[in-house]
Amino acid sequence: MNAMTSASRPARIGAALATLTLIVGLLCAAAALLAGPAYRAEILTLGPAIQTMRWAATVALGGAALALVALLLLLARPVVPGARRSAALAMLVNLIVAAPPLYMYWQVQHLPKIHDITTSPSNPPAFEAVLPLRKGARNAVDYPASTAAEQLKGYPDLAPLTLPVAPPVAFERAVLAARAMGWDIVATAPEKLRLEATDTTLLFGFKDDVVVRITPQGNGSVVDVRSLSRVGGSDFGTNAKRVRAYLKRLSDSGSS
Repeated sequence: MNAMTSASRPARIGAALATLTLIVGLLCAAAALLAGPAYRAEILTLGPAIQTMRWAATVALGGAALALVALLLLLARPVVPGARRSAALAMLVNLIVAAPPLYMYWQVQHLPKIHDITTSPSNPPAFEAVLPLRKGARNAVDYPASTAAEQLKGYPDLAPLTLPVAPPVAFERAVLAARAMGWDIVATAPEKLRLEATDTTLLFGFKDDVVVRITPQGNGSVVDVRSLSRVGGSDFGTNAKRVRAYLKRLSDSGSS
C-alpha cells in the first residue's frame, strides 16, 4: 500500500487540509500583491483594490487556522510523507499574507485618522509648486486646527530640526537629503529657502507631497517639513514616518 492508503483517517484529512490551505495561501498572496499594481495600472479603482486586500487577509487568516488544524491532525501516526511540512508552510504563508492588513487595521485603531503631518502645526509650510500636480486630489492643502490637535496628540515627538549651519548650507543639505530619500523634486527656491517634492509609495503608487522650509535662527537654521497625502482619510502613519526619516537623514548628513 502507498503512504496515503496506510495513513490513518485523521492524517489523510490533515494532509488534504495542508494541501488545500497552502493553495489558498498562495492564491491570497497573489491577490494581495497584485491589488496595488492593478490600481496603479488603473485596472482596479481604489475601493475594489483595498477590498481585495481585505478579503485576501480574511481568507488567509482562515487558511492559517485550518493549517493549524491540519498540523494537529497530522500528529497521528503513520503520516503522509511531507504533510506536516506542507501544513507548517501553509500556516506560515497564510499568516504572512494576513499580517500586513491586520497591522494596518491596528494602526487605524490607534493612530490619528489624519493625512497631513508637519513639524510646525501652528505655522505649517504652505504648498505652492505642487498645487497644479494636486489637481483633482481628494485631500485639500489647508491645515485645519482639528488636524493640528490630532497630530499633537498622536505624534508629540515631531518638531522642527535646528542645524548649526547658515541657511544656504542648510538648504543645500535639505535638497541632497530629499534626493537621497528618493523623492521627485518638484521645485527648489534657494532665495526662499524652500523646496517641494513628491514621494510615491511602493505598492499602490500613492502620491504624497512634501514641502521643506528653512528659517534663519541666529547663526543657525531651523528646518520645518510638511508631508500631505493626496488621497485617503488616514495615512496609517506614513507621513509621520516620512518626516522622521527625512529629519534623521538631514541631521546625520551634518555629521558624516
